[in-house]
Amino acid sequence: MGDSAPDLWSHPQLIAAVTAEDWGTVLRTYRRLTGISQTKLGERVGLVQPDVSAIERGHRRVTSVEVRQRIVTGLDIPAELVRVRAEAPAPPVAGLVLPGPGPDDDLLTRVTSVVESEHRVDAPTLDWLDRLLAEHRRAEDEIGSRPLVDVMRQQLRTVVNLYASARGPLADRVVRLAAEHAQFLAWMAQDQGQTAAALAWYDRSHEWALEAGDANMAATTLSMKAHMAWSGGRGDRAVRLAEAARWSAPGASLGVQGMAAQMAARGHALNRDGDDAERLLDEAQSLIGRASEHPEDEPVWMYFYGETWFTLQRGMAALHLRDWRAAVDHLTVGLAALPDDYRRDKTWYRTCLAHAYAGAGEAPQALAVALEAVPDAAAIGRPHSWNELHTTAAVLLRRGASEGQQLIAALRELD
Repeated sequence: MGDSAPDLWSHPQLIAAVTAEDWGTVLRTYRRLTGISQTKLGERVGLVQPDVSAIERGHRRVTSVEVRQRIVTGLDIPAELVRVRAEAPAPPVAGLVLPGPGPDDDLLTRVTSVVESEHRVDAPTLDWLDRLLAEHRRAEDEIGSRPLVDVMRQQLRTVVNLYASARGPLADRVVRLAAEHAQFLAWMAQDQGQTAAALAWYDRSHEWALEAGDANMAATTLSMKAHMAWSGGRGDRAVRLAEAARWSAPGASLGVQGMAAQMAARGHALNRDGDDAERLLDEAQSLIGRASEHPEDEPVWMYFYGETWFTLQRGMAALHLRDWRAAVDHLTVGLAALPDDYRRDKTWYRTCLAHAYAGAGEAPQALAVALEAVPDAAAIGRPHSWNELHTTAAVLLRRGASEGQQLIAALRELD
């Protein structure tokens, strides 16, 4: 955090408040030590200014796990200070199950060690698992990640258990398939705001991709970690990870290279570095154009990556650069072209469009778009789309628009 001292979380009052889960004192003390406003703090934690004020004064208690996590993530509270909730699963024990949201310690051993197995893996079995994973990826676009997590963990367990009977090229293929499953689990954890689990799965996927010699997946995992950094407001880290994806996997496909370039662009946009952002966006668009000429060379998980998706990314970059009109234009065009079965993504970009309208001072349009997004944001868009709606409400309130209060009322019905 650029406006806080490096030892902020060593302050005894903050430590005591976090330990006691006295969130009103946490917010109040954090603002006193950093000098930021309630509105600015609200933008970080996905709350509007009146709610920040109510929590600080003790008029509203933080009882929601989701709101609690938004505060922990938004203020970058160190993990060692945050008490594990009673309802959280017990610490994982190495064994034959995957007990927690992240990978257990024994999983890597089991995928790289020979264990007894009665089933001998063959190419048709792996072909079927490939198709099943592809179908689950597309299902997640429409129904969100929550219904699929347990299914995918069981599916990864199946892949892992096949390693024992795999030989030669089939063994490499099993490890590659395990890397793809781990990457998908990482994405789903990220989608649900489970940062630690997502990072653990991305790291595991990256290790397996390197073991299998899969440059595309190795680069993709780094790009997705860059996406996590961008989502957390860390522009410099997003740029570093995206650049690492570019130079560390020179054999990656043009589309995968394009993804890394646009992630670096988004990091620069977050830092308000418009020149580098535009340069990298142009480079990414060139790579996308070349990749579209040979789609057969792209990995299967890049099915979503094309001109429509890239148009939406330009809108996101413009949003960070506060070029509100460009953001509105790009997001509107991209949303119009995005198929309805991308329900989760349409919800996210619709909330971003509402934010862009609010930033442009077009309050009625911002409210109309935001209200349209509220049902799906509540159903499959938590925490990211839901937080973006809170941010939009904060922008409207800061501009003195009555539409901000109307949006708050709609959000409170489902918050």
